[in-house]
Amino acid sequence: MTHDIMEHVRVTKELLDEEVSFVSITLLDIRGSAPQIIGAKAIVTDQGIVAGTIGGGKIEGASIDYAQRILSGDEGITNDLVTWNLQSDIGMTCGGEVKLFFEFHRQTVWPIAVFGAGHIAQALIPMLTKLNCKVTCIDPRSDWIAKLDDHPKLRKRCVANPADLVGEFSERTFFVLMSKGHSADLPVLTEILSTRKAPYIGVIGSKQKASVLRRELSEKQIDSKKIDSVFCPIGFPIGNNTPAEVAISVLAQLLKVRDEVGIFDHKTKEF
Repeated sequence: MTHDIMEHVRVTKELLDEEVSFVSITLLDIRGSAPQIIGAKAIVTDQGIVAGTIGGGKIEGASIDYAQRILSGDEGITNDLVTWNLQSDIGMTCGGEVKLFFEFHRQTVWPIAVFGAGHIAQALIPMLTKLNCKVTCIDPRSDWIAKLDDHPKLRKRCVANPADLVGEFSERTFFVLMSKGHSADLPVLTEILSTRKAPYIGVIGSKQKASVLRRELSEKQIDSKKIDSVFCPIGFPIGNNTPAEVAISVLAQLLKVRDEVGIFDHKTKEF
């Protein structure tokens, strides 16, 4: 039993570290026949059971179905204590009851795509990985991508045409454009504005660059309201122009918009 508990703790920590939503199920009581001992535990994700067992068969199958249904629903339940009759609720021939405790651990991940791995991205991304988010950094320069330390919350993509990756990101993604220059940012920005309405799009640069971007986007027939939604210059007008302080101003703006759009609203699961 000690080994089972250690495995349960190990998998729980792993899922929490990886920010995967899961359900912990504990068999609290048995009346009649049941294929496991009191205290047995199992862990369930949207992929099925990933650790432990509360006995297999119909009891476990019903528990998995129930856990996944609540986990994917909008009820906002954090835990639940259920008592199931083995015949009427589970459909087993043997009589009796089981009492099960479900603990729901939902992870609302904040997706952020950073186009560019330059000096400011090098300062910004380590700060982002301390938050409840998943960061993807895209840059065609392998040497700059390599400068970023590996992290479970960071995915590094080195591709020749970063704009080609825009379609891979969900509609909830925050886009941060800080690549090596205007000519690199414009194709990515055009693709974003042409294909979606993102909750946040920020482009690094001066007011002069912002003016040029708006003119060129207008020439590409991008809707003016979409153009106006872009933050350029990116970040708040605080601090100086060192990479660290610019990164802090960008992070502050990201947090402000995140809170305004309600990314952590578990009830609606939308912005």
